[in-house]
Amino acid sequence: MTSHDSFKSRKTLQVGDKTYTYFSIPEAEKNGLTGVSKLPYSMKVLLENLLRHEDGRSVTKAHIGEFVTWLTSQGRDETEIAFRPARVLMQDFTGVPAVVDLAAMRDAMAKIGGPVEKINPLVPVDLVIDHSVIVDEFGTPKAYDDNVDLEYKRNIERYQFLRWGQSAFDNFRVVPPGTGICHQVNLEYLSQTVWLREEDGFDGKHTVAYPDTLVGTDSHTTMVNGLAVLGWGVGGIEAEACMLGQPLSMLLPQVVGFKLTGALKEGRTATDLVLTVTQMLRKLGVVNKFVEFFGPGIDALSLADRATISNMAPEYGATCGFFPVDGETLNYLDASNRAPERIALVKAYSEAQGLFRLPESPEPVFTETLELDLGDVVPSLAGPKRPQDRVTLESAKNGFHVSLEKEFKKPGKSAERFPVVDANFDLGHGDVVIAAITSCTNTSNPNVMMGAGLLARKAVAKGLKTKPWVKTSLSPGSQVVGEYLEKSGLQGDLDALGFNLTGYGCMTCIGNSGPLPAAISTAINDHDIVAAAVISGNRNFEGRVNPDVKANYLASPPLVVAYALAGSLNVDLATEPLGQGSDGKDVYLRDIWPSKQEVEDLHRKSVTKEIFHNRYGNVFQGDQHWQQVEVAEGETYRWMPGSTYVQNPPYFEGLTKAPAPVADIEGARILALLGDSITTDHISPAGSIKAASPAGSYLLEHQVRPADFNQYGTRRGNHQVMMRGTFANIRIKNQMVPGVEGGLTKHFPSGEQMPIYDAAMLYKQEAVPLVIFAGKEYGTGSSRDWAAKGTKLLGVRAVITESFERIHRSNLVGMGVLPLTFKDGMTWAKLDLKGGETVSIAGLSSGLKPRMEMEAIITHGDGRQDRVPLICRIDTMDELEYFNNGGILPYVLRNLAA
Repeated sequence: MTSHDSFKSRKTLQVGDKTYTYFSIPEAEKNGLTGVSKLPYSMKVLLENLLRHEDGRSVTKAHIGEFVTWLTSQGRDETEIAFRPARVLMQDFTGVPAVVDLAAMRDAMAKIGGPVEKINPLVPVDLVIDHSVIVDEFGTPKAYDDNVDLEYKRNIERYQFLRWGQSAFDNFRVVPPGTGICHQVNLEYLSQTVWLREEDGFDGKHTVAYPDTLVGTDSHTTMVNGLAVLGWGVGGIEAEACMLGQPLSMLLPQVVGFKLTGALKEGRTATDLVLTVTQMLRKLGVVNKFVEFFGPGIDALSLADRATISNMAPEYGATCGFFPVDGETLNYLDASNRAPERIALVKAYSEAQGLFRLPESPEPVFTETLELDLGDVVPSLAGPKRPQDRVTLESAKNGFHVSLEKEFKKPGKSAERFPVVDANFDLGHGDVVIAAITSCTNTSNPNVMMGAGLLARKAVAKGLKTKPWVKTSLSPGSQVVGEYLEKSGLQGDLDALGFNLTGYGCMTCIGNSGPLPAAISTAINDHDIVAAAVISGNRNFEGRVNPDVKANYLASPPLVVAYALAGSLNVDLATEPLGQGSDGKDVYLRDIWPSKQEVEDLHRKSVTKEIFHNRYGNVFQGDQHWQQVEVAEGETYRWMPGSTYVQNPPYFEGLTKAPAPVADIEGARILALLGDSITTDHISPAGSIKAASPAGSYLLEHQVRPADFNQYGTRRGNHQVMMRGTFANIRIKNQMVPGVEGGLTKHFPSGEQMPIYDAAMLYKQEAVPLVIFAGKEYGTGSSRDWAAKGTKLLGVRAVITESFERIHRSNLVGMGVLPLTFKDGMTWAKLDLKGGETVSIAGLSSGLKPRMEMEAIITHGDGRQDRVPLICRIDTMDELEYFNNGGILPYVLRNLAA
């Protein structure tokens, strides 16, 4: 055992005929950690992690003692700790570049004479291939097979590379395509709530039991917080460091307690609840904070409902959204076919540690609290651009009209209709052209999935049909869902309305909605129609769902079906009919909405342990497509120079055993002036690649036809494509070119307008460093490491904002890009920046400290200068080490080579 165990907390726990070693929080409380039983449950998980990993260096007795101080400060004193998650979870969009980085590190290690075998995961890593399947075909029984065939045709190079990684690295497993979304597979199968590890101690081998924790390369890793597994999304850069044995440097968080009371009323869904929670927490402000749910209302929520709430933590801005272990946790572990001995261990361990919540358990100490009566939740959607922009169902029609006028600048145009070539219908603003049951947020929840199926059944019985302009799709989060929909007979009802199975993966929610029918796409673009999408997803940022769709709304799966029937946001589903039935009478939503009892009865009959056993029994084996993928051999990867999918990245070019000093920023030019809520979708898009873009030009030069461009997400293993895709989002607005959408800027001093990539390369030739200015919440959204990698490769030295979203700030540091924030309410607009100014920042080469005050000298075209105070957002000493090494990967590589 590595722990110094200053608080004498090491004990054994007997469960059945097995004995486990563990580090007891109650025992540590007796031996000096006074009052820690009052900590939030999520904080107790962090405390156990430090007790177990006390090594006198990264974790000291003083670090552990800070948990007592937390009870007074409640996280406001910014104490740094080192957290070591039990495991790492990846999806393929972020997983492929992570494996690319590991392969490149092996090459770099060989070049500097270090041990190649040290570049290997030291903790378990699971990569789930779930982001590559696209809704090309829909509305037919062949849609699933056709989409899978296209997926393998497009991605065979990537899958060959991952098969190599699976064989080359220890502790690394790949869940093949077609299994499900990583977060749902994590919830239903991978997670155990209590983790086990065999370790050597001074008195022999021990089976150590400890809380299941993880980091994931997708922000929705938080979904499993609903199963009392503490984890959150990080960039691929941080995840790689964790894989290689580095602790995750973080600050002891503030913990917001969210008290739930009451119960949901009839006709309300978990989706309605989570959209309400998201709005409330965004209003409060929980960035960089933990959120922990407590109160009697928890007992009214199923485990799937809790997972739905936890899943949306990135949308409400929190690091995590945690639910503690209780009886419902054990029920779910049993229902999903976890081993009986593991369930017994979860119960015994949680009780022994004070981690098991009972209705009579005292409320923990929180930094602050807020409260929601579940009975106040009403049917809701969120849109047209952000998950926190909740509108009630009854106000959705009027809300769209307001957005049409104010957001989309089309006042009084709601009744406009335009012809569609060779079609017997026309199209107007607000018409729903995509209705997708998609994403981990809701497809993990049998209640809303069965609700959608039952609503479809009743609609079909009434004679309702989906409107002909709606592209419908069903993308379940796992094969478990597919089986229970078939078993219950609901899949046939969904098929009748065009919601045929299109694939098991993160599809429309990640932007893999596929093309709209050509005539509909042409009508939208020719007439500038503000078309709409209604999806059961978690993200509706601009440009994400589909390039033809400007208004995107999040809704529950039953409402997705309802809007497919209505065909437009101009229909008030609360008061107006969805359509006319086969008897000619109006049919309203209330006529076909299933009751809670109907859903529960069907759930009980259809969702069984046997389904989980059947679908996860040979989960790593894959189908015949996966088994036929060729597997290369060797400790290092044989890069294919002509590949447009996987290339050796330049991060380690010229790497020396010792880092060179970091240079100050002198005479930097501004690459972009950006506004508030710039998302990682804006910075590093995951959608389609346009032929008339730098990335498209690159692919054309490499003889790739536009039909085979695939998408940015699948090309993340090729830095040449991703550099060109950075800041290339079709909806980004760079205020250096006001009134223009898309990734454009001005080069100075020439003043020439050009794509951001072209300008960056021109500045690189001129040896001119770059900076970016932005507003509030810069980097909101998915934990995309390419948003930071692309920024670095474009030559950006610093990003100056009003505030950062947690993951992206960390990713920038991890790539050696300096994150800075304005002081005292200053903004780039108040400085009257136009883009032609130069920026110098001293202090990087000597004396740089976490969160220190710095100064930018901004020189305007007329020669006047502003001296602008800034805060360095390198937050910890470990992060400073990463930055001084040029990024976290060079830092890790140098340490392993030493």
